[in-house]
Amino acid sequence: MLFEPRKRNRRKQSSPQEGEVASRWSLSWLAPLLTQGLKPVLGMSGALVGAALLVWGLMTALDRPIAQVQVGGQFHRVAPVQIEAAVAPFRGAGFLSIDMDALRAALEKIPWVDRVRVERRWPKSVRVLITEHVPAARWGEDGLMNTRGELFLQHVQHLPPELPQLVGPDGTQEEVAKLYLESYPRLLAVGMRLAKVELDPRGAWALTLSNGVQVRLGRQNVQERLERFLRVASPMVAARGAAVSYVDLRYSNGFSVGWNPVTQVAHDPKDLTSDG
Repeated sequence: MLFEPRKRNRRKQSSPQEGEVASRWSLSWLAPLLTQGLKPVLGMSGALVGAALLVWGLMTALDRPIAQVQVGGQFHRVAPVQIEAAVAPFRGAGFLSIDMDALRAALEKIPWVDRVRVERRWPKSVRVLITEHVPAARWGEDGLMNTRGELFLQHVQHLPPELPQLVGPDGTQEEVAKLYLESYPRLLAVGMRLAKVELDPRGAWALTLSNGVQVRLGRQNVQERLERFLRVASPMVAARGAAVSYVDLRYSNGFSVGWNPVTQVAHDPKDLTSDG
């Protein structure tokens, strides 16, 4: 024949088995890398798990139930039965798992307790150190304030009569205590004891000395008026305190004195102007 059919070059299709072999051959180089790469990871994971189990085992062994609560401090107002009642819910707790903050808070709720320090004592004890409030003044008719000027107890039936009395509207405890703490040492330096500090609803201040003399400071320039009393009027009050009822310093350039038998005016009686 002149013309023979042209033979077409057809690509030979590989069988599925051959393709799988080729693929396996092409990825085979990854196997060693993956195997070698996983070994450190698996080793580290195992070490962490082992360490965690060891720590858990040690904590379980050390977390023994609390066998004793040791209480220290000087108590004058706090009763042992109050401490027992506050500690009772925590008995049987673990040495490590006991909630120390909750224990401290429970003890600080006891009346007259100021501060509490708690600490663990190896192997299964807890030590509690309690500090009581130190009363420094009475607040109103039935409250007590500590040395920081904080009202820590109300509705007290028996108040120490020797404590000074602070009086003022609700919410003014800090302000009244501040004037007391500032005035007390200054009066003591001139031989006078402060028995009462009062702030009335109008904002006027008055001090009462231990001999019953009232020092009226008013609403304005309180520190300046107190300084005037200490500098000018206190010698007269010290000399004739039994006859003096009050010293009124609510003037711009002087003061007046109220006497027990009769009322008289002292120290520059003319041209005194009161400014409240």
